[in-house]
Amino acid sequence: MKAKYHHVPKPLDNAFSIRHDVLPIFGTVWHYHPEIELHYLIKGEGVRFIGDNISSFRKGEMVLLGSNLPHTWKCDSVAQNQNYVEALVMHFHPECLGKDFLNISETQGINKIIALARNGLIINGESKKKIRDLLINMKEGDGLIKIITLLHIFHILLERNDYHPISKNLDFSKLNKLDEERVDKIVSYTFNHFKEKIFIDEIANLSNLSVTSFCRYFKMVANKSYFDFLTEIRLNHACRLILDSKLTVENIAIDSGFDNTSNFYRHFRIFKGCTPKEYKKQFR
Repeated sequence: MKAKYHHVPKPLDNAFSIRHDVLPIFGTVWHYHPEIELHYLIKGEGVRFIGDNISSFRKGEMVLLGSNLPHTWKCDSVAQNQNYVEALVMHFHPECLGKDFLNISETQGINKIIALARNGLIINGESKKKIRDLLINMKEGDGLIKIITLLHIFHILLERNDYHPISKNLDFSKLNKLDEERVDKIVSYTFNHFKEKIFIDEIANLSNLSVTSFCRYFKMVANKSYFDFLTEIRLNHACRLILDSKLTVENIAIDSGFDNTSNFYRHFRIFKGCTPKEYKKQFR
């Protein structure tokens, strides 16, 4: 799945940038960049793709994405004509503080966080609260204050360990050899039609491949079968309905593209490791 290179705009002599986005949707192109990205979501929900991981996102989420880790956020389509998403987004190059600075003993912990971020990190708990406040203050600060605040963020992450990885340890260099336009068609079509019955020959035709070639191709680039990919999208939609609606499990299953409730329960247990009822209890 070839991700598109993205040039992160920032002032010419600045080590990093921070911005406050209020938008109808996030950009939908699956992309990567050498800068590390710290992303705090103030408002919005949908499905995010980070590396090989597909998960729901909702307000209050904070993620740290390492250098050249492919990612995109796809918002719920029902609200794409409004200012539906709001986020604080910081980008900084892994060497913005200087190679020599990161090689002294006192800063070795920063290298540890940078290495862990290659697979993406979800930041939780007290760390998220503290870093959120620092990002808000950093947006208004300038010069040396921003550098000090960045170091403070690293210190919080090292001190508390309130984070867990998002993606598996995959070699994303292979993605650059694949057809970007083809995969973008597959992902976009699936996201727009997952509530309907999707046949494998439809997707293969969309990709200009035979069914056998498509299945082999998708498994190679996504590290999972197409139907596992489709099921994850459906289940993440279902998870949001479980938490945010009063629909019955039967209606949630139908709205998420499953043929029947028993099929929905079976896949939910396989992919989420619990029942829908047990899932909901985790967020009370």
